[in-house]
Amino acid sequence: MANKTEKGHDGRAGKRRDRNKRVGTRVPDLGYYLIVTDTEETEKNYFEGLRDSIPPDLKDRLVIKVEKAKTEKLLEKALELREQDSQYRAPWIVFDRDQVQEFDSIIETAEKRGVGVGWSNPCFEIWLYAYFGEMPAIMESSVCCDRFSERFKRIAGNQYNKNDRYLYKKLIQYGNEENAIRLADQCYRKCEEDGKLKPSEMWPASKVQRLVEEIRRKLV
Repeated sequence: MANKTEKGHDGRAGKRRDRNKRVGTRVPDLGYYLIVTDTEETEKNYFEGLRDSIPPDLKDRLVIKVEKAKTEKLLEKALELREQDSQYRAPWIVFDRDQVQEFDSIIETAEKRGVGVGWSNPCFEIWLYAYFGEMPAIMESSVCCDRFSERFKRIAGNQYNKNDRYLYKKLIQYGNEENAIRLADQCYRKCEEDGKLKPSEMWPASKVQRLVEEIRRKLV
């Protein structure tokens, strides 16, 4: 009698291969990110755009929470949300220097407690500036926003709007994300070389690029 072909649990002949180990298939090592910010405008729209740009089956791993609370409460909220759901192994808080009095201590405490900080000095727009090849030395948030609006309009051809849900898509279309990450890192290192070691002293500077780079690197 001929030997019967051994079948796997799925009923197909032969040993079943793990779906994720098939030749030519790689599952991105993107963990579950929790991004907590205190604004419903620029930061929220930017990160939701970033989330929408990644593969559909991974979108649920990037969770954006907007907390209507003082910046000082963002860390507390991020820790609370992580406790509620252990899948959020990579919590981040995102906020600007602006007029935050405890800027340095919030960052230091968050990092000690395992929460990433995507900070910008003077404001989030200084990071967006980097997509267009520059991060000018501006101290005031209002000045930075106004000048970025002018540059955005010149390059993208339409008015910059903090509520623009397609903001990230436009930055990618008219700017360069890889160059933006390199430029932001260069500005950060330049601040360190100049003896500016506290985030509140670093301008123009950002750490948002570290979060974006980390997510992008895990998708490759």
